[in-house]
Amino acid sequence: MMPKAGGQYVYLREAYSPLWGFLYGWTLFLVIQTGTIAAVAVGFARFLGVVWPAVSPNTWIVPPIALSDKYAISLSVQQLVALLLILFLTALNTRGLKLGKLIQNVFTSAKTLALAALILAGLFLGRNAAAIHANFSGIWALHDPQTIEPGAGWMKSFIPSVTAGAGVFGLLIAFGVSQVGSLFSADAWNNITFTAGEVKNPRRDIPISLAAGTAIVITLYFLANLGYLSTLTLHQIQTAPDDRVATATLAAIFGNSGATLMALAIMISTFGCANGLILAGARVYYAMSRDGLFFRSIGRLNANHVPAMGLVLQGIWAGILVLLRTRLVNAATGRVSYGNLYGVLLDYVIFAVLIFYVLTIGGLFVLRRKRPHAERPYRAWGYPVVPILYIVTAVMIMLILILYQTQDTWPGLVIVLLGVPVYWAWSRKSQAAK
Repeated sequence: MMPKAGGQYVYLREAYSPLWGFLYGWTLFLVIQTGTIAAVAVGFARFLGVVWPAVSPNTWIVPPIALSDKYAISLSVQQLVALLLILFLTALNTRGLKLGKLIQNVFTSAKTLALAALILAGLFLGRNAAAIHANFSGIWALHDPQTIEPGAGWMKSFIPSVTAGAGVFGLLIAFGVSQVGSLFSADAWNNITFTAGEVKNPRRDIPISLAAGTAIVITLYFLANLGYLSTLTLHQIQTAPDDRVATATLAAIFGNSGATLMALAIMISTFGCANGLILAGARVYYAMSRDGLFFRSIGRLNANHVPAMGLVLQGIWAGILVLLRTRLVNAATGRVSYGNLYGVLLDYVIFAVLIFYVLTIGGLFVLRRKRPHAERPYRAWGYPVVPILYIVTAVMIMLILILYQTQDTWPGLVIVLLGVPVYWAWSRKSQAAK
């Protein structure tokens, strides 16, 4: 219905108001897209370190410099590789959509084949009778269940603690809390809509891409987990070094060479993923600029017909997120450890992402009332039941996160709400310019 650059930004703007579109674009630029680019680029560097140990997070070019008690900035060899990857892919994408598309097609095909090989290896070569018996014989039995506490101390007087998986309520709470990682790993499913203005036949290809892409990812994730469960026991999965379950699976099958094989596969995957995120994100900032809600230069296309300045600004901010670190001091030993700021920010915005998804799906109902006679080349399958089920499920997860993951929820709301005064400032500036 709206095959324009910007995707979800455009849908929210048209269904509700420019404010809601801006808040989505603001959060996307500040954390969602750029934070994910930073995370994926560091992931590439981390697994390059498996193949080439010199790429280490502890080999400092610039040792950590404390910015405050909780934050620092640093440059390790690992961070440098992540920055170079962002720079390289940003520069490539300024050369035109055709080159970015070629890279995306090659690396998406390669990583899909690599994941298919992992699945086959886990299901057939790594088939472990002991693991299969342990994982599937008592499939509904609880294994070392943990207690899930309310997310804030003042809530404990009226919100119960629950044992994960104990009864329907415990299962529901555990399901909701566990969605944070899953939602992050699947969040780019909608990125194809950002480039709708450059797709040859968007009215046909965008719905097909969304449906087929999501179905393929769900299938691959499901089969990969079957491969893990056929090779490793639940304890081995829970205790996999650095949570690298796929690496542990191939190590169990092929020995030490398995870790190298998996590192190469993940490098292919993260390279293609970073390229897709960089390519798509700039199209949203371009749409915002065309509406007078972002820097004016971002709304211009270069000689290759791509929003080059949007790509550059996105790359700069993603690079800054790579450099910034969280700082934690062990009270007992005084030892200082460093984390990644983008990881914390991404935990914060998952709740905000759900808000925007609920609003977007709700936009189906709003637009049918606001524009009853608009041409609709594609109608939502299962309307109104399927959209309602989506909204109910997402709201349920949001409520669980508010109650039981409070510390990771309210900062996400703050990030979104900080965009309100920025929107008013930018819209006033845009009106004055007219």
